[in-house]
Amino acid sequence: MIIVAGHLIVDPDHRETYLADCIVVVTQARHTAGCLDFCLSVDLIDPARINILERWQTRQALDAFRGSGPSDDQHAAIQDAAVAEYDVTDTHQIS
Repeated sequence: MIIVAGHLIVDPDHRETYLADCIVVVTQARHTAGCLDFCLSVDLIDPARINILERWQTRQALDAFRGSGPSDDQHAAIQDAAVAEYDVTDTHQIS
């Protein structure tokens, strides 16, 4: 499994618009073979922060979806980012 996690920083006045523009991407990701979860969410403390969490069955599934990344407008709106990919070899269900 591949996990993509981190956050983006955008102008707080435009965060809701940025997220609204991402609805199509989230929908596409969740309907892509190999996507286990794909979520962008507001941070409860920082009004400029958008949290990212993606889970993919395989590297191939992630690479097939990833394509060219954010649109030019979305990329321009990102002031800072800290996102990493994690290759997970073992998981444990928490009940």
